[in-house]
Amino acid sequence: MADEDIILSELPDDELVLQMHDDLYDGLKDEIEEGTRILLDRGWTPYDVLTQALVAGMKIVGDDFRDGILFVPEVLLSANAMKSGMTILKPLLAETGAPRMGKMVIGTVKGDIHDIGKNLVAMMMEGAGFEVLDLGINNSVEKYLEALEAEQPDILGMSALLTTTMPYMKVVIDTMKEKGMREDYIVLVGGAPLNEEFGRAIGADAYCRDAAVAVETAKQLVARKHNQLSA
Repeated sequence: MADEDIILSELPDDELVLQMHDDLYDGLKDEIEEGTRILLDRGWTPYDVLTQALVAGMKIVGDDFRDGILFVPEVLLSANAMKSGMTILKPLLAETGAPRMGKMVIGTVKGDIHDIGKNLVAMMMEGAGFEVLDLGINNSVEKYLEALEAEQPDILGMSALLTTTMPYMKVVIDTMKEKGMREDYIVLVGGAPLNEEFGRAIGADAYCRDAAVAVETAKQLVARKHNQLSA
């Protein structure tokens, strides 16, 4: 059956969800919007649409990206399609007080204007059910700290693509330590010139080599943090 023959509204729920996984994988924005609306019209909760149709679909994308089957341009298309579904769900999720995975503030460090990797991480994190505040590029330590105090996220994500801007991550972490706030946040760092050793040396919680790793690491560390708090 050719794709153009599939009428989303005629599919039963379980088939529609699988079709949405395929449409996400193919980066089909309009179809994701339509599928999201159909499920909501059928009485699905916004949280179930998010987790079963969108997050589960993005997990497949993330796994294939990690395994080198998909590449950045394709993942950006998928993430963009995911965003169109999220635009419909976000206000509804806020109303229903649905559980969130956690919250992240992310930005590229001062002196650095690269943002493709960071954007990908932000989109994939949203795709995994995190709330994300993206500070954009060229962020000073003051800007990061302001955002942390205003947003109270679980995670601070910093990205750098230049060897000359990498050390600024340490400036941010050291300032957080001085202010006695380092322990309140999970700090994830990433970017092409970085490695695990550098992440450890500057005092980050983890170095994430790509967006898929960032999502997995964030999930694990947030779960651990929540367990510690409830213990």
